[in-house]
Amino acid sequence: MEKASVLYSRKKTQIGFELCIDDERSEEEINMERVQLETETRKDIGKEAARKLRKAGLVPVVCYGAGEKTLNLTIKLHDLTEVLHTARGENVIIDLKIGGKGGKTKTVIVKDMNHDPMKGDIRHVDFQHISLTKQIKVKVPIHTKGESPGIKEGGILEHILWEIEIECLPAQIPERMDVDISKLAIGDSVCIKELQIPENIKIIQDPEDLVVQVAAPKAEVVEEVIPGDEITEPEVIKKEEKEEVSEEEEIKKPSKPEEKPHKE
Repeated sequence: MEKASVLYSRKKTQIGFELCIDDERSEEEINMERVQLETETRKDIGKEAARKLRKAGLVPVVCYGAGEKTLNLTIKLHDLTEVLHTARGENVIIDLKIGGKGGKTKTVIVKDMNHDPMKGDIRHVDFQHISLTKQIKVKVPIHTKGESPGIKEGGILEHILWEIEIECLPAQIPERMDVDISKLAIGDSVCIKELQIPENIKIIQDPEDLVVQVAAPKAEVVEEVIPGDEITEPEVIKKEEKEEVSEEEEIKKPSKPEEKPHKE
């Protein structure tokens, strides 16, 4: 069996997905795969301090948990970017080493992340301290698979949801959720309740929420031109013509004899 490049894959169903493992490793090994990140504590906070850190190639981050004191830390931008480019993306489980090598380790996930609107670089990250034995709520991206016959006929695929909120154990967070659209004709749609969700995953959102739909193509509106219709000129042009005529008439009119000054 060829080793898979992702942690999870899905078996296609008529509509929806089924989570399965197609890696040579055991399910437990895949689920428990985590990455490590070294951090350094920081005392200075605020916009100016954060700006200096970014110029030095560091990212200001915070780490918090229920009933815990918030920690102000820094991480190398290069290291953080590499971690977030794993198969699980932002839902990767991280062993955060506080204060570098030899420091305490906290198991965390990315709770929030801020990017530079122009460059796209990571500006700030919130890490949430988690327990591997307690369920958490996360958002997982939705991905469509297959070729819709409705799209081939000119229909338009509309993504209503780009991600879906779920609740499960940290080690059971799927990389993404695939929705098979190969059976969707024009006018067909898929809602959350039609997805085949694994038993260990709970959907938080309304089951009636639409995920995708294939809409009919929009008809082009063609204005009908009725033969014989006169094209009237704008009133402004007519007004200008009248002014031109009046000027010509003024030229043709005989000028009044020049009045000589009366001598006293």
